Amino acid sequence: MDLFSQISCLVFIGGTLIIDCARAKITQFVFPEFPYKDSSKHELLFHEYESACEQSPQCLHQKALNRVRCVRECVSPSCYMDIYQKDPLEEGEVDVRLNSFKGCFIQRMGRPR
Repeated sequence: MDLFSQISCLVFIGGTLIIDCARAKITQFVFPEFPYKDSSKHELLFHEYESACEQSPQCLHQKALNRVRCVRECVSPSCYMDIYQKDPLEEGEVDVRLNSFKGCFIQRMGRPR
């Protein structure tokens, strides 16, 4: 990081240093990416499986995040393993992997992307 970047990345509020980006650790979030074309057919198919899994005995009584994890694994165990197994979805996390999960699901269902 050059000197300008370091200086511009410091955030002061009332004379107090709040953020020092030069010292912040940057972590790279890597996961398998599957292309997903957002179409009504794909969404309908995904939501049919998702609804069935939400009502399944294994997921029905789960709460919050555990329910989301359960439903995703039920929808496609192999896609869940590829995308979420090594780094499970966490409480409050914005799920940037969902479209890749849907793409994986559609691909493995044998439907055109």
